[in-house]
Amino acid sequence: MSSYLLPELSLFLPCYNEQDNLQNTVEKTLPILKKIAKKWELIIVDDGSKDKTGDIAKKIQSTYPNNIKIITHSPNRGYGAAFKSGFYNAKYQWITFIDSDGQFDFNEISKFVALQQKTHADIVIGYYLSRRVSKSVIITSKLWEMIVNILFGLKVKDIDCGFKLVNKKVIDSISKLEAERGAFISSEFLIKAKRFGFKIAEVGIHHYPRGGGQATGRKLDVIIKSFTDLFRLWFKMNFKRD
Repeated sequence: MSSYLLPELSLFLPCYNEQDNLQNTVEKTLPILKKIAKKWELIIVDDGSKDKTGDIAKKIQSTYPNNIKIITHSPNRGYGAAFKSGFYNAKYQWITFIDSDGQFDFNEISKFVALQQKTHADIVIGYYLSRRVSKSVIITSKLWEMIVNILFGLKVKDIDCGFKLVNKKVIDSISKLEAERGAFISSEFLIKAKRFGFKIAEVGIHHYPRGGGQATGRKLDVIIKSFTDLFRLWFKMNFKRD
């Protein structure tokens, strides 16, 4: 009997200016990835980084050239674009992703797999047991979730948690994801998956302080684009008839 929890797993890491964190995140993640899945791949999505992230990614790839691939955006396109590149280039039945800033413990993937096998969910999404960010970020995140829930009825504990486990059939079945620059991509993904009838389960996970660098999701242009994408999808689902 196999000791692997999954027969195959694709993991992708969205990166933007993560030279201070990428190497450490991969070093902690790879042993777990190799242990949990018989077949595995690691996809590093470098979203137009201006620092040494790309060079570090190439050095990492040289250690496992058959299992690690790099996708490079030039110029920077946004988290949504990195999210899509990771999903649409993953080849295995199960796909997971974590932020490359080191704020998640990939060991907790076993909790996702256990819940999936218990519930037969198509998607398992994480929610923060305690989020290591400022109170203003937590408040704005909750307001965002409230708006998404009102408009789309998406009742989950955490929409935007950057740790999820997804069956590839979800990505292959739902309509093509559109959001790029803003933070709407995770909401769009879950909204479309729910509307298609896929089962979603949730699991609590830990969150740790960022090791270096800084997040960019609260920049004004990102916020504006997030709301633009949100209302565009709401209008399309409610008024557009193809």
